[in-house]
Amino acid sequence: MAERLHKLLAQAGYGSRREIERWIADGRVKVNDRVARVGDTAGPGDRVEIDGRPVNPARGQRVPCRVLAYKKHVDQVVTRRDPEGRPTVFRRLPRLKGGRWLAVGRLDVNTSGLLLLTTDGELKRRLEHPSYELEREYAVRVHGPVDEAMLARLQEGVELEDGPARFERIAAEADARGSNRWFHVVVRQGRNRVVRRLWDSQGVTVSRLIRVRFGPVALPTGVKAGGWRELDKAEVRALAAQVGLKR
Repeated sequence: MAERLHKLLAQAGYGSRREIERWIADGRVKVNDRVARVGDTAGPGDRVEIDGRPVNPARGQRVPCRVLAYKKHVDQVVTRRDPEGRPTVFRRLPRLKGGRWLAVGRLDVNTSGLLLLTTDGELKRRLEHPSYELEREYAVRVHGPVDEAMLARLQEGVELEDGPARFERIAAEADARGSNRWFHVVVRQGRNRVVRRLWDSQGVTVSRLIRVRFGPVALPTGVKAGGWRELDKAEVRALAAQVGLKR
């Protein structure tokens, strides 16, 4: 039975539906040697290629939902290939028999800490979607004077160039002193560089940024930078339940 191409490839673990729709619009996907268009369908007997490489969407139903809690280090990029030759988080991930690893959102090159990767395109899509408002927690070191009025403004909300934003919570480290201070902050938005931009709006510079939690998943302990811990089945179910999925 034929299905929408972007849905079929997402189920097979090749990307989120939105991401695959972009690939189709950019002419990167072919069906039976013809460049696909958004809205096209495909079935078990069709030949599908992404970037000239044959893929097998029919095997997607057999790809289990797996999730890695990856410990990204500074200078790694969250892309499969980097024109500048920088190391990518995809370089040494566990090998898969079907589908591929998909990054849940991104961390910029200067941000370290927790990055989730999954084989499940629908789980990725929902974890990233702003309607679910999953918490992201960061440890952040800032340089510059910080007072209670500033912290109150950051929690009440400030206007950024792409709309209002705020921290849900801010907690100062107990021994924070001087002009370089550590805070833990929580946001519910996956907007580009939102933590840095919130602090920048107050004239304060972020000198270190580490994501320590995404939803119910914490940065793994005992794992070196560039390593990962795979979530067990109960943890995957708990994470999926946060966005209304059964896995």
